[in-house]
Amino acid sequence: MSFQPAKWPRKLRSQEWFGGTGRDQIYHRGWMKNQGFPHDMFDGRPVIGILNTWSELTPCNAHLRELADRVKNGIYEAGGFPVEVPVFSAAESSFRPTAMMFRNLAAMAVEEAMRGQPMDGAVLLVGCDKTTPSLLMGAASTDMPSIVVTGGPMLNGYFRGERVGSGTHLWKFSEAVKAGEMKPEEFVEAEASMSRSAGSCNTMGTASSMASMVEALGMALSGNAAIPAVDSRRRAMAQMSGRRIVQMVKDDLKPSDILTKSAFENAIRTNGAIGGSTNAVVHLLAIAGRVGIDLTLDDWDRCGRDVATIVNLMPSGKYLMEEFFYAGGLPVVLRHLGEAGLLNKDALTVSGGPIWDEVRDAVNHNEDVILPVEKALTQNGGIAVLKGNLAPNGAVIKPSAASAHLMKHRGRAVVFESIDEYKALITDDSLDIDENCVMVLKNCGPRGYPGMAEVGNMGLPPKILKKGITDMVRISDARMSGTAYGTVILHTSPEAAVGGPLAAVRNGDMIEIDVEARSIRLDVSEEEIARRLADYKPAVELAQSGYPWLHQQYVEGADTGADLSFLKGCRGAPVGRDSH
Repeated sequence: MSFQPAKWPRKLRSQEWFGGTGRDQIYHRGWMKNQGFPHDMFDGRPVIGILNTWSELTPCNAHLRELADRVKNGIYEAGGFPVEVPVFSAAESSFRPTAMMFRNLAAMAVEEAMRGQPMDGAVLLVGCDKTTPSLLMGAASTDMPSIVVTGGPMLNGYFRGERVGSGTHLWKFSEAVKAGEMKPEEFVEAEASMSRSAGSCNTMGTASSMASMVEALGMALSGNAAIPAVDSRRRAMAQMSGRRIVQMVKDDLKPSDILTKSAFENAIRTNGAIGGSTNAVVHLLAIAGRVGIDLTLDDWDRCGRDVATIVNLMPSGKYLMEEFFYAGGLPVVLRHLGEAGLLNKDALTVSGGPIWDEVRDAVNHNEDVILPVEKALTQNGGIAVLKGNLAPNGAVIKPSAASAHLMKHRGRAVVFESIDEYKALITDDSLDIDENCVMVLKNCGPRGYPGMAEVGNMGLPPKILKKGITDMVRISDARMSGTAYGTVILHTSPEAAVGGPLAAVRNGDMIEIDVEARSIRLDVSEEEIARRLADYKPAVELAQSGYPWLHQQYVEGADTGADLSFLKGCRGAPVGRDSH
């Protein structure tokens, strides 16, 4: 049988491997045929890599094998050749020291998997929060036609008649145990209700926030973000995405066509409207860095400052992702933004058309879940970026999850030099702390932890909790889970481990924050800060080899996305030379 390539608008990249009758092409095709693929699968139809982050140690993604099969169906229906490719999967629930340290490693691995293998397009199959940005970063670096399919959120949890949000109630119940308001055995009983189906967090945590960011960016089909993992419509979405990627390859519709400055502005405003995770800040900055978009913390503050938080979901509100989907999901939010003049309506999506065409007819089916703007959780949501002598490059806070009475505050610093010191001291009743103090945690940033762990939402001392106090101002160079809540100032940059001013804070110093004024200030003279920093030795253990060493040597600050410096920018997906 002679080889007759199919007719496409241009020669496909995969044909450098599979097209022709030369020795090298027969070598590549021949090995693939040991899986039973017919000869005409190599006739010039597009090869679509299904980049699957399935792993049983990534619980949010443990159902993605089934979704991959649905994606394959769609690709076959549209005339493509699907190939499932396992890629690095990092779960926040199981990876130590933190999944964030491996986001960049995963992105690097994904990029090279795409670049080095015969793919013409990719379906990014993601779920747990770090898998979403890592695959998007890799795809942005190759600029290969790509579409995202998320695994979807878990079903609602219930415990003794109370709606239970994954993560959010973990923090709530843990504090209740420390306060003596809940028995440990009740906490264990509640565990079974927190994660009762396949999928990612059912709160507006980082996984659901990033799924929403993907949709707002235009990198997934409309409606993708909120469909529950076990809903049949999630499988239909996967199959339709498989169909769509084949046409995207034909049209040569690439991430750089979609991930424009306008798209990132849409995502930032969307994050404000949904009460999204602070983690979206560091992830979107990193993704923008891969496509060469000049996105900064100032853009986050500019675009998010006047956006009302209208999605009534935990941790900011009371409902969960299941209700959000039933209410109409993200298209309703995007329609609201468009009608309020806060959406760049012409931004292109993977559908091939502008985002406004996808959402203009969306209907809100529950105005207690997606609130009218006059009933918003907060009229000024978004992510507030604070700057001052304690955070010259910026720090972030999520106003919708904070306490109104603490948004302007002056308090005495209680300092923890490391997370280990915090754990050793926080339960000690002799700790000199009261509810007016400001808890300060150092050396938990991108280089310091290493990896910038989700430890910024420090639990309060039991003696404070027993007084009925549930929130205090907390400041660190760490992150916090998107499922968490409180008046927590995060991502303080530069971090303590590289000599940022946070390192200079000592017990008893006075700290002032004013969220409305976007300021954060250490009440110590500049001369004294400089003197302290000159003498400071961070409580950081530097790695001597392996990926931790690479990470600590090259990771950038949270204010620019905490990517590795040598991975920034789009390197494209050249075919390269065949070595056979």
